[in-house]
Amino acid sequence: MPRRRRLRKVVAPPGFKTFKPHGTNKTDSEYIELLYEEYEAIKLADYDLLNHETAAKLMGISRPTFARIHESARRKVAKAMVEVKEIRTAYGNALLDKNWYVCQKCHARFTIPKTQKRHCCAICSSTDINFLKNDI
Repeated sequence: MPRRRRLRKVVAPPGFKTFKPHGTNKTDSEYIELLYEEYEAIKLADYDLLNHETAAKLMGISRPTFARIHESARRKVAKAMVEVKEIRTAYGNALLDKNWYVCQKCHARFTIPKTQKRHCCAICSSTDINFLKNDI
């Protein structure tokens, strides 16, 4: 029986649900699924320019595990670019660092400070918001 997977800490969910190539006539329904922890690995290593050891500590995983997640994410992004496919984000095996909410009107993702009494979207002020669960 394999060991239970440890949840990977993600600071913030991706700012998009899908990422589609522009300027193609392809109507293919195939897509690449990028997990939250893969997005976080790319963000930490390639955008924030952290080394694997530091990034792994931030995500609460070992360096070799971080390297595997990062490699998987880079391969998926490369495949999506070369094969002109849509990238969709999926929750995967992640644990969000804070409580995040999603606005049903403008689809913004945000946190609500404890000092704020009124729960509404930070972008459009809509009160139609849902809690983004940590245990999906």
